[in-house]
Amino acid sequence: MAEKEEKDRIEIDFFGGLFKEIGNLIDRASKMGEEGFEETGEIKFPKGGKAVYGISVRTLAGKPVIERFGNVKETSKGPVVEEVREPIVDVFDEKDHILVIAELPGVSEEDIKIEVSGDVFNLTASSKGRKYAKELLLPAKVKAEPLKSSYRNGILEITLEKIES
Repeated sequence: MAEKEEKDRIEIDFFGGLFKEIGNLIDRASKMGEEGFEETGEIKFPKGGKAVYGISVRTLAGKPVIERFGNVKETSKGPVVEEVREPIVDVFDEKDHILVIAELPGVSEEDIKIEVSGDVFNLTASSKGRKYAKELLLPAKVKAEPLKSSYRNGILEITLEKIES
């Protein structure tokens, strides 16, 4: 197992190669069939800044679902490190509700703000050391209230009641 992990590990020697390596991960994901995986990493800068990046790949109904997360964004001028991170978020469309699960390590429950309007979901969180933001288009319209949520060990679970069509 350790040999496989060593073989699958990707090292990025310089910041500019980040998106090339993420592209390689996406190519590898399409070859992995129904196995899911997640790759993450950090780049530390001399002045204390930090870039966080990663991708999560899962297969749903035989089709890979690829989600990028972190605070590194590709622009026309190359990669840019932003202050706000994009968290990993999973959305589950259940019979009468939608379940949203987000990973928000490093913030307290009081730091989290949720806004819902129809089928648009906005999540922001800000603490002294971390800032997160994510906007999602939900698979169905939901009621803004009542909103059921729980937050434990950096994992936020939100249950949103669907609006009957």
